[in-house]
Amino acid sequence: MGGKSAQGCIFASTKFMQRKHKRKLLKIIGHTVENLLRNLALLDNNNAYKKHLDKKSANFTALSPLTFIDRTAKVYPNHTAVVHGNIRRNWAETYQRCQQMASALSKYGIGVGDTVSLIAPNIPEHFELHFAVPMCGAVLNSINTRLDSESFAFILEHAEAKVLFVDKEFSGMVTKALDMLPNDFLVIDIDDVNWQDGELIGSTDYEAFLETGDQHYNWQPPSDEWDAISLNYTSGTTGDPKGVVYHHRGAYLNAVSNAMSWGMQQHPVYLWTLPMFHCNGWCFPWTVALMAGVNVCLRHVQADAIFDLIKSEEVNYFCGAPIVLNMLNLADSSLKSGIEHKVKVMTAGAPPPAQVIEGMEALGFEVTHVYGLTETYGPSVVCAWHDDWSKQSPKNQARLKSRQGVRAPMLDGLMVADPDTLIPIPQDGKTIGEIFMQGNLVMKGYLKNPKTTEKAFKGGWFQSGDLAVWHPDGYIEIKDRSKDIIISGGENISSIEIEDVLYRHPLVQEAAVVAMKHEKWGETPCAFVTLKLAETCTEQDLIDFCRAHMAHFKAPTRVVFGELPKTSTGKTRKFELREIADNNTASE
Repeated sequence: MGGKSAQGCIFASTKFMQRKHKRKLLKIIGHTVENLLRNLALLDNNNAYKKHLDKKSANFTALSPLTFIDRTAKVYPNHTAVVHGNIRRNWAETYQRCQQMASALSKYGIGVGDTVSLIAPNIPEHFELHFAVPMCGAVLNSINTRLDSESFAFILEHAEAKVLFVDKEFSGMVTKALDMLPNDFLVIDIDDVNWQDGELIGSTDYEAFLETGDQHYNWQPPSDEWDAISLNYTSGTTGDPKGVVYHHRGAYLNAVSNAMSWGMQQHPVYLWTLPMFHCNGWCFPWTVALMAGVNVCLRHVQADAIFDLIKSEEVNYFCGAPIVLNMLNLADSSLKSGIEHKVKVMTAGAPPPAQVIEGMEALGFEVTHVYGLTETYGPSVVCAWHDDWSKQSPKNQARLKSRQGVRAPMLDGLMVADPDTLIPIPQDGKTIGEIFMQGNLVMKGYLKNPKTTEKAFKGGWFQSGDLAVWHPDGYIEIKDRSKDIIISGGENISSIEIEDVLYRHPLVQEAAVVAMKHEKWGETPCAFVTLKLAETCTEQDLIDFCRAHMAHFKAPTRVVFGELPKTSTGKTRKFELREIADNNTASE
């Protein structure tokens, strides 16, 4: 007993001394920190560059792409801004219409923090709303026109839209969506004179609503460049789309970055083959305004129309997914003849096959490959070209151009790293890691989704979900995706959304969906299905069922029946399914 008591005394005494030394150490640290802060304050007070050099209206304004159209309309008022069929407007007229629409929205009560939604093709009104909506302080929500009614309804409700502009081509789908919503809001028709089908479903139309505004509306730039300018929904792995919020600063910088990345000349003639609902047209409405260019509108992406406009309007720039490029490659040779000027093409959406790039270059088109996500304002990585690469064979040039590239001029950080430790991988062209981005070209976050936003910004970087190698020259090249997103014709399709629809079929017991190569679309969904015991069902039955419950482009093009491979914990082994799908290429 006595021995234990002595040990206890020694232990207690030791603990006391440890606490005493700890208190003394903390006191020393406290004095040190206090002195350090005092010295820093003293240094700050003695810093001549911080005395009497404050930000004020004379030397600082928030960055916003709205300033681009203001400058261009005043410097080049008579230059053509928009071409759409017989409609031709100059920059002065276009700017005035934007001001007037902003005034009309403001008079209706739309202002800071309000969402204005839009469902329309690439027409002048779509371009104008990229300026008019943020001019009154509101946020533009341009919705993917290829979605189904359920998706329209989800987005409109989640975005809390106060106004919806809708082109009459999509009136049928929108009417169904509106019937699903509990609240009414102002619906404004866009009655395009170049389109005869569809019905007018709104309480007014674009031109009539425009007339309620002031042509000389004195709009104000945002007080803070961090204010939201647009809201873009992306299909996530959870099925329901996520609302990606852009700020004025990012939109401004990516618009500038686009022009720099492409070496865009002043007064470009830009053909709208890329949907303006895709990341706000990759920010090109603002880029074209910056460069005082011409917006050549295109309602539907068709090879004959594209070649005709390239020739008749002397188009020298356009963007598109690899599927668009492949469509042009495969077009009849009679359509391709007669182009006597240089045409620059920017492509992204899915890794373009080298042969597609090679085919476009053979037509005399100069291809620039970029990479990005909805969360990065579209293009944030560019396959920047080196002059000495031009000496290589066309095949090698195409291979080099098929890589995603390096950070765009306005992207601050790009790395390929271990997704768990965020330690950059070796630049050996072999080791696979995940792509991470950082800086002003990264979104504010996901609307009303803090947990997903926090997860996306892991360790101070944006986590792309795309897997790539990092080459010795610093260029990245995507090899796979960590997310089960299928990119078909430039559109993101959630495998989980398709699986959810398949599970609604009364005969389906299990379902898993992966990407399958497709000759036309790049990728399409391939479904693997286990039917309920003793039940029979055809491949076409399930494809038709999916098409009846979702947008047609999301439905699988192939259905394979059988037992799904599982891990020891019961999870589907999707990598095995991908191997099976990789051995099949769809063409229909």
